[in-house]
Amino acid sequence: MSETEALHTRLVGEIEAATDLDAIEALRVATLGKAGSVTGLLKTLGGMSPEQRQDEGPRIHALREAVTAAIAARKAALEGAALEAKLAGEKLDMTLPAVATPAGSIHPVSQVMDELAEIFADMGFAVATGPEIEDDWRNFTALNIPETHPARAMHDTFYFPDRDEEDRAMLLRTHTSPVQIRTMMSQEPPIRIIAPGRVYRSDSDATHTPMFHQVEGLVIDRGIHMGHLKWTLETFLKAYFERDDIVLRLRPSYFPFTEPSAEVDVGYKQEKGRRIVGGNGDDEGHAWMELLGSGMVNRRVIANCGLDPDVWQGFAFGVGVDRLAMLKYGMDDLRAFFDGDLRWLSHYGFGALSVPTLSGGISA
Repeated sequence: MSETEALHTRLVGEIEAATDLDAIEALRVATLGKAGSVTGLLKTLGGMSPEQRQDEGPRIHALREAVTAAIAARKAALEGAALEAKLAGEKLDMTLPAVATPAGSIHPVSQVMDELAEIFADMGFAVATGPEIEDDWRNFTALNIPETHPARAMHDTFYFPDRDEEDRAMLLRTHTSPVQIRTMMSQEPPIRIIAPGRVYRSDSDATHTPMFHQVEGLVIDRGIHMGHLKWTLETFLKAYFERDDIVLRLRPSYFPFTEPSAEVDVGYKQEKGRRIVGGNGDDEGHAWMELLGSGMVNRRVIANCGLDPDVWQGFAFGVGVDRLAMLKYGMDDLRAFFDGDLRWLSHYGFGALSVPTLSGGISA
């Protein structure tokens, strides 16, 4: 047996006989460290003749690999044994009382979603849902949004690299309006729905996040006009903010899917660093704040869904759920909604039994 082979047998035996991790580490340093025995043999290769190096080199390298593998295997075995011993020695008595009573809370977004569903259910609206991954026809084209519209740009919309079976581009929906399209194509009028859910846009600051929540409303029936829209919004906002002095102002605007279109402003006043919704925005100390977009459903959108626009008319509106929560409950930064900070949730969160009802109070 050569000197290298004898060293191999001795070192592997010492490694396998090690009884703890400290002993393994000491052997690693003694063999593979800068001054280790195996490292010393590797250094001798430089002073050998080519013939000697060809003969001894493979043996020394094989020794280093064998020692490295033996150390790793023994270390894993010792760590596994230590874990098993620790698990065997640790016991938990499940019959003992909890140190602290578990306390869950409802996220403000979930609470506001429930509040909206309760309010609109009282007005005869159903809740409709749809997929968050949509095709560009339902998300844009069916809504009369032209190919050149900025909303279709890559810097505003999250697109997927694959297309669907009809060769349509796939994307994360930028609004819940595709739910309106799906409803009009699958359900006979009259239609009264709200479509709450998550939507996605490439934007991020104190009042915008790449993912946020939106609720849209849709009514399709005979003889629908702007008066119905304004009454619906006034009734909704009075119930949501739980105030009777809600005053709205409709300003002409443009949305591809509604005609005519209107931005809806609500009167508010600044009080103790936060905006309090209520009062006339033209009165002293009050101002107008843009809250949501709305309008009469465009004839082209109705026709795209297979309905006759000469028979059926409708209105639609949309508002950010997170924005509604910020206004009602005095939150000033949208990003905190998604930070996962339990301190924030314990301050703004709602009790599990705080179920909104029209009789008991929407935010009771």
